[in-house]
Amino acid sequence: MVEDFVREHSGEYKRKALWKALPRGMMYQTFRQIIEYLQESAKVGIDAEGKVCWVHNPALYREYIGRDDLRIA
Repeated sequence: MVEDFVREHSGEYKRKALWKALPRGMMYQTFRQIIEYLQESAKVGIDAEGKVCWVHNPALYREYIGRDDLRIA
């Protein structure tokens, strides 16, 4: 559910706003674990403004890591 929602709304929400906008409720701790997993598997990145972006492209993920104006949290 989280993965699909992030894919459809890439770059629109910060982490907490994304959690609140999910179609079904879940505990925030569970949501954080899912986001951490998606980051570790190079499916999402978090930009300098804190917005969650779908990046399921390992080459693009490596590019994000190297840019100063973006950060992977």
